[in-house]
Amino acid sequence: MAADSPDIRIGTAEREQAMRRLSDHFAAGRLTVTEFDERTGVVAAAVTRGDLAKVFVDLPEPVVAEPVPAAPAMRRPGGARPDVVVPAVGIAVVLAVVLFLATHLWFWFLLIPVIVLARAGRSPNDREHHRRERREYRRRERRQRRGH
Repeated sequence: MAADSPDIRIGTAEREQAMRRLSDHFAAGRLTVTEFDERTGVVAAAVTRGDLAKVFVDLPEPVVAEPVPAAPAMRRPGGARPDVVVPAVGIAVVLAVVLFLATHLWFWFLLIPVIVLARAGRSPNDREHHRRERREYRRRERRQRRGH
């Protein structure tokens, strides 16, 4: 039997590596939650290399991306972008005041730093990036169905 034969049995290390690859594809938006759950079940039950190969047949090979220099965006200390943080702080303050007046509990003001910290690291382009990834995945799926 050849060393790269699909009938070669696999071990825990290969299953863990396959799970990491699936997680990367899920994080990149190539898999839905349902697809991810189904495929992780197949990986967990896999016995041979061929069992694992079936899971990745419609997914691209992992690509080692070269680090892309960050765009020179105006940033605050800690990486927070003013165009994202300022509206978030305003909403947090208004929400905290309304909740304080409604419940007379001071801890609602703790929402302000929580919302600032939650929004500070997010890029407004994240949503568009995921949309593009999903479109590309659908295109690739259609091409495969057509036999290209």
